[in-house]
Formats: sequence, C-alpha cells, structure tokens
Amino acid sequence: MLGSILVAVVAVIHIYILVLEIFLWDTKTGRKAFNLSPDFARQTRVLAANQGLYNGFLAAGLLWGLWLGERGFQVTIFFLVCVLIAGIFGAITASRKILYVQALPALLALIALLVG
Repeated sequence: MLGSILVAVVAVIHIYILVLEIFLWDTKTGRKAFNLSPDFARQTRVLAANQGLYNGFLAAGLLWGLWLGERGFQVTIFFLVCVLIAGIFGAITASRKILYVQALPALLALIALLVG
C-alpha cells in the first residue's frame, strides 16, 4: 500500500515536471522553478519540451504499472529505476536539487515496493 502511494507521488511529480518543461518553461513560474533567465528560457524552450515529454513517459509507465496491480510489479520497478537513474544523472550534470526532487522519492518508492 505504502509503495503504491509513493509510486503515485513519483508519477505526480513527473507530471508536474512535464507541465513545467512543456508549457511553463519560459513563463515566470518555469523560470523560477529552474532558475532561468528569460533569454535562456526562450532559447531552450524546444529542448525543455523534449525533456518534458520524457518525464511524461516516466509518469505514464509508473501509472501503467499501478494500473496493472500485482501484474505490473516489474513494470513499476523498471520505471522507478529509470527515474532513479535519471535523477542521479541530473544531480551530477545539472543540479543537486534533482537528487532530492526526483531521485530520492523514486528510491523511497522502490524500497517500499521491494520491502512490502
């Protein structure tokens, strides 16, 4: 139960990231979330939208695994590991904040599923 709740939280986080990167990247909200200048946000809007799409795929995979129930255990584990790897990579290459926003929730969900 706790594992499923944490997986849903990770999925919601990634849906929010999708919205930020696809729709709000060059708005005040998006620039504040990612600490961007208006010029940089405008220049990188297409790249951000591409990233947002990938975050949407991660969320979709997690929701698919939840929807499958017990049959979706391996699907859910796969997508959580993908989120965890992406979060670690992002923390190393872009911002340490990603470790806490993306990787840590995925790790907690993964542990909860494997223990529960």
